[in-house]
Amino acid sequence: MARLAAVVAAAALCAGCAGPMTQSGGGVVKITPLGSHDGEFCALDRALILEDPDGTRILYDAGMTVRGAGDPRLGKIDAVVLTHVHNDHIGAGHQPAANAGECGKVDTSVSATPHSNTVNIVVAKKAKLLVGSDMNAFFQAKLRDAGGNPGDVQLVRFGASARVGGVKVATVPAVHTNSVAPTFLNKALAEALQANGLLAYVGPPVGYVLTFSNGLVVYLSGDTGITAEQDVVVRRHYKAKLAVINIGDVFTTGPTEAAYVINDLVQPTSAIASHANEVATKGGKVVPGTRTETFMKATHVPVHIPLSGVTMAFDSAGKCVANC
Repeated sequence: MARLAAVVAAAALCAGCAGPMTQSGGGVVKITPLGSHDGEFCALDRALILEDPDGTRILYDAGMTVRGAGDPRLGKIDAVVLTHVHNDHIGAGHQPAANAGECGKVDTSVSATPHSNTVNIVVAKKAKLLVGSDMNAFFQAKLRDAGGNPGDVQLVRFGASARVGGVKVATVPAVHTNSVAPTFLNKALAEALQANGLLAYVGPPVGYVLTFSNGLVVYLSGDTGITAEQDVVVRRHYKAKLAVINIGDVFTTGPTEAAYVINDLVQPTSAIASHANEVATKGGKVVPGTRTETFMKATHVPVHIPLSGVTMAFDSAGKCVANC
């Protein structure tokens, strides 16, 4: 109950973000994690809502912890950005209710196939879906099948950008894989691919760089290893001041690799840990010996932990100014 009270209090504080938390430099960007367990950072947590000072709201990698399109935490969503189509990002299923299952073993028993949690949210919210590489054709078909508008899919390839409200959205390379699970494909195609040991590849995965109307530039890594573009493109060209970086190891950068990305390549003002693949917190405090703690200790800038439901606010320089 104390943990829930803290989350409610934080949400109440952030309800006034547009007033007392506004900065003279054009307002603050509000970032709200939508994780599986209130006030914690858990194994499947990926999703964030990033809100521009002008009210534009962008959902990043809905995954399996956003509880479908009816999740009351969503509110208005203007656009969804998706880094790649792996189940834990596109959302093969989702939780039936808040705090369902355990922080390390989340209950995702509500199926979202064949459309996906991402597509269902886009259709219900009449939002734009921004994707890179060759994912656009796949999602146009998915939106059509789900009763949505295929025209709501916006392709943003490397070097290009799109605009949603006051937010400029660009894609950057990510070093990972990007194949569609058979459950999202028609039966004949799924069986043919499986019989030949093949996967349905929809182009390379992406990360995103979002430039907000107050001047804040945010790097969303998606799932990636270390890549030269984190220096050449993200730091030198876009000059990102806040980085949301995956730290989960095995399938993506581990905590020490992610710290290298922050310290030596992107060099932002601050960072938010993501995709830890572990029970990272208990009672809202980082668990000793976790990958999350290792990352925090190895990183030279402030690291903020995305506690589900707790809205942080960042100024134009990437400094956290509320609920840090």
